[in-house]
This record gives sequence, structure tokens and C-alpha cells, in this order.
Amino acid sequence: MAEIKTSVPRRRFDVVIVGAGGSGMRASLQLARAGLNVAVLSKVFPTRSHTVAAQGGIGASLGNMSEDNWHYHFYDTVKGSDWLGDQDAIEFMCREAPKVVYELEHFGMPFDRNADGTIYQRPFGGHTANYGEKPVQRACAAADRTGHAMLHTLYQQNVKARTQFFVEWMALDLIRDSEGDVLGVTALEMETGEVYILEAKTTLFATGGAGRIYAASTNAFINTGDGLGMAARAGIPLEDMEFWQFHPTGVAGAGVLLTEGCRGEGAILRNVNGERFMERYAPTLKDLAPRDFVSRCMDQEIKEGRGCGPNKDYINLDMTHLGGDTILKRLPSVFEIGHNFANVDITKEPIPVVPTIHYQMGGIPTNIHGQVVVPKNGNPNAVVNGLYAVGECSCVSVHGANRLGTNSLLDLLVFGRAAGNHIVDAFKRADQAHKPLPADAADYSLSRIARLDGSSSGEYAQDVANDLRNTMQKHAAVFRTQELMTAGTVEVAKLRERVANITLKDKSKVFNTARIEALEVENLIESAQATIESAAARHECRGAHTVKDYERGADDPQFPLGRNDAEWMKHTLWYSQGNRLEYKPVNLKPLTVDSVPPKVRTF
Repeated sequence: MAEIKTSVPRRRFDVVIVGAGGSGMRASLQLARAGLNVAVLSKVFPTRSHTVAAQGGIGASLGNMSEDNWHYHFYDTVKGSDWLGDQDAIEFMCREAPKVVYELEHFGMPFDRNADGTIYQRPFGGHTANYGEKPVQRACAAADRTGHAMLHTLYQQNVKARTQFFVEWMALDLIRDSEGDVLGVTALEMETGEVYILEAKTTLFATGGAGRIYAASTNAFINTGDGLGMAARAGIPLEDMEFWQFHPTGVAGAGVLLTEGCRGEGAILRNVNGERFMERYAPTLKDLAPRDFVSRCMDQEIKEGRGCGPNKDYINLDMTHLGGDTILKRLPSVFEIGHNFANVDITKEPIPVVPTIHYQMGGIPTNIHGQVVVPKNGNPNAVVNGLYAVGECSCVSVHGANRLGTNSLLDLLVFGRAAGNHIVDAFKRADQAHKPLPADAADYSLSRIARLDGSSSGEYAQDVANDLRNTMQKHAAVFRTQELMTAGTVEVAKLRERVANITLKDKSKVFNTARIEALEVENLIESAQATIESAAARHECRGAHTVKDYERGADDPQFPLGRNDAEWMKHTLWYSQGNRLEYKPVNLKPLTVDSVPPKVRTF
């Protein structure tokens, strides 16, 4: 192995934020405005972060288009989560929603407008009025480019606040002292290949999800679960990683997302017979049932021979009845995607779609302030000093077993802001100094890079990554079986051994993307193993985790779910060290209102 360099350059900040997407930049804005010295690391230019791909809207009970209030939003989110969401966190998010949307509007967010000047809102799956009686218009939208508009708005505000961005830097590992407190991160500057220590009084992860553990994904190639990998290697458990959302409408063969806003505007899913089949499965909400439910229904239509195309392997999404003017006004990006990825003019013909991996419901365990929490001395939610996580990489558990559309962008805003406020308040209470770094602060990261640079044989990173994605696609897809998942644990364990044998042919330093990819695979394996181990151990159906072995029959009122509240209404915690699982209870007690008791999910 190459010699480890013990002296590395150091830089000091009040706060280091890893990730420059919606949650990272919403947090950094609070901090920079408060006068703190903030560094934001990003593998890509901030406005290229994956938040830019979000299309449909931000959920908030503004009531601009129909009667609504946060209690309905709270109920829908609890029900959508299949009662695995923590009701205190869900209440906090839904109550804060109007505030963060109006705040974003004042930042300059170019929302679509109604004739009276209020923010335009469209219906979205699982969002209802009067506790489920009918769909409600709750998604605050900027055409079908809401994430794009939001990310650019936040970036402009951060530039104004003089936030420091470290663009094309990759965080490598957390730095923790003997007491377990987090003191910053090690990071690789891609331009030079140099490793730095970035000291911080507080470190915040906003690294996004790990959707690239699957072969068919709507996620950007940068979504490799870097924050999850860093946390897992530092001994922090990952929560509820068995729950992955398959978005119903990915372009067949391409995986590119078609927003749920299509169905919000009135698009219809049709099988080979032209039938609007969702009426059979969800008589009330039809095509606007929650995503896990719609995805399973589509998959069932295909499996029962009613799929479209020569191989009967996709469903048609029909928007032709909306008219060209409405499509070009409300869904301009979808119109372009139809041309570019399906060779379809959606104003004249339906577009082929299949359920595609989209969103990670689990992640790094946190509380409503964004503080990372772990079980310690009998306390299931003991705070890890100096570490926060927000956005898709975190699991405050507002999404539980299934996220409602538009609650993702809302999650970014609410908890990015909340974490920023909590950090500012902590600094106001005590102007703490930087704690001394351990002598070996960078050694682990340097040894990882030295192993790659010193290797003379082994496997190519992308070969291992592709095998990992195919394995996850096979063993943990929309419908799962116990046999498949159990076999998947063995296959992923073998892949972990292969990850340790990755080599680099190119040992150069400057913009060595092969080195970055190899380091990303070391993060992917943590997310993949957390997913497959957690899934294989959960012997029930809940939300996005549907297992054939535990389904109930078609005559059961809970079809196609087989939820087991008596044994499995609990959060999974997976630890990388020892590849072990623990569990902690779901919080069924909201902050101020009555709890929503578990019941059958019907739509």
C-alpha cells in the first residue's frame, strides 16, 4: 500500500454543509444571513443538484384553489406513510408548509399564478380534502419545472448572502473524536486531487438519496448516497432503508421522470384495452391515488397481460384530451421529454410509462431540528453532537413507508430552514470554540485513497456498480418475495467483497473521475446493503415494501397490502459494523392535535 501522508491542509468554518441542493441551500441561507462562516460542498455546480429535476410542485395547504387546511395535509401524509411516519414530525412539516412557501415566494420564486394573482395549485396523488373525501389542489407549482425554479431562487439568495461554495468537491468521511462528537469532514478537491480537512463546529449533511443503487432510476448519476455511506462508516445507523418509492410514470426504456403533475392536470393511465383501470383499484382517487398504490396497480395490469406495446410491458399515459394549449402551459418539460425520450407528441398520442425507482424514504435518523439521533443508553433518539442531516439523505420520518408527491420539496424547505434556525440558536446560546481534532483525523480517508492508488490489479468500479444495480433491481423491486430478498442479501454481501477489490488504472490527480466513481461505489454498497438487509427482515407489506409472501387475498379489504401493525409498526435501524439490525418505535403522538389511529388504506 502507498505511504499515508499524515499532514494535510486544513480549513476552519463555523458550519460545513455537504450538498448544495434544496435542503442544503435552504439551511445555508439561514446560516449565512445570521453571519456564520459557512462552507457548502458540492460535487456539481449548485444549480445542477438533483433538486433541479423535481417537476410537480410543493405541497402546502394555502387553499388558493379549493378549501384546505393543514389538518387535512397532516392526515393525508400519515395515511400515505402507511402509519410508519412519526406524527410529531408530520404535524411540524404540514403546519410550517404555508410559511415556507410564502417565504420562497418572497425570495423571488416564479410560481404560476391564478387570475387573482395567488399561487397556482394543482391536485396531486394522495392529497385530499375533508379527510379523504375528494382530491384537493395543494401542489404549488411553477409549470412542471418547480424544482428548477426553486433551486435557482435559493442559489441567487445564497449568492446575495455571500455563502461560500466549494464546487466540485467530494466529502469523504466524518471526523469524530473519542466522545463521538462530529468535528468536520475530510474532502477531496476534484480539480487538484488533494485531500483537505474541513473543520467545523457543526456539520450538516444534505447529500440527497442513493437512487443509483438501482438499474432503472429517475435519479441523477450523482445520487450515490454519499452522506449515507459516510454516516454508516462512522457507526451511525441508517433508518427504514427497505422503503424505496417507485414512481408510477417513468418513460418506458429510459427511466426519465414524467411528473405526477401530468395526472394532477388530468392525464389518465390506460391499459392495452384503452381502459382507465385505476377506477377499479381506487374508485375515489383513481389516477391520483398514492404512488406506491398506483405503481402496484400498473405492475399488476402488466403481469396479468393487459400491458401495452408488442411485449405488453408498459402502460400508456394519455394526455391528449387536455389539449395542446394546456400541455404547453402547464407541462412544457413533459412535452419536451416526450419528444426527446419516447419520440412521442403527447398532444396527439399517449406516452409509454413504467414504475421506476424514484425516492428513498429512509436515511440518516434525525429529529425535527435536523439533529442526527442514535440509540444510546436506553434513549432511542440520543443526539450526535455536531451533526445534522436534512433532505432525502435524512429520515425524520415524515414519509414513513411511502412519500406523497410534493412532500419532498416541502421536506427540503421545512427541515433545511429548521436545521438552520436550530444551529443559529445554538451559536447564540454559546459561542463555542472548535474542539481539538484527533491526531488521525484524516488517516482513514487517506488510507482509502492510498489503497486505490497503490492497487495493481482488481475490478473496474463501474463493472461492480452495474452488477450492484442489476442485483438490487432483481431482488428489491416493486414486488418482492422473501426468497428473492434473502438471496439478495447473499449477493450484496459478495458485492461488498468486490468493492474492496476495486482498482484504478489511471492514478493521476487532476479531475480523475475514475477515482470519484470508485469512491462513490464505496457509498453505494452501504446504501444497498442497508436496503436489502432491512427489507429481508421485514416480514410484512407496508407502503412501498410489498412482499408476495405476506399479501392478503383479493377479497380482503386491505388488498393488495398485508400490513402487520402488531409486530412491524416500528422503524428499522441498520448498522454497517457487524451488518446488524435494531428497531425503534414509531411516534404516533403529534405535537398538538389528536393522533391519527391506524386503519385500512383505501382510496
